[in-house]
Formats: sequence, structure tokens, C-alpha cells
Amino acid sequence: MKAKSYLEDLNKKDQLQLKEELTTAKKELFNLRFQNATNQLDNTSRIKEVRKNIARIQTIITIKAKELA
Repeated sequence: MKAKSYLEDLNKKDQLQLKEELTTAKKELFNLRFQNATNQLDNTSRIKEVRKNIARIQTIITIKAKELA
């Protein structure tokens, strides 16, 4: 159910907030990959979770862009 509540939060945001959320998620993914490469990352499943969140954000951005067009 965590993903469902996250999607509801994303749907409430506008385009600018979604783009900020996307850049934040991409930075987090970069940091996680860097930690993984240097063997400092304990929870490797977090990488998969962040990747899915990035895809969710991009999907919502695309849907909202089509609604405006």
C-alpha cells in the first residue's frame, strides 16, 4: 500500500513539483549507486525502489502533459 499512497501524493502535485521530485530521486539513485560501488550500501533493495519511483514520477508527468495538450 506504500506505493498507492505515494501515487496519490504525486497526483496532487503540479508539473514543477514533479520535476523537482524527479531530480531529487535521480540524485538519490546516483548516490545509492555510488555507495553500492564502494561497498558502503547496506540495503541494496533501495536502488530498485528508487528506480520504480522515478518511473512513477515520469509516468505522472507524461499523463499530466497529455491532459494539458
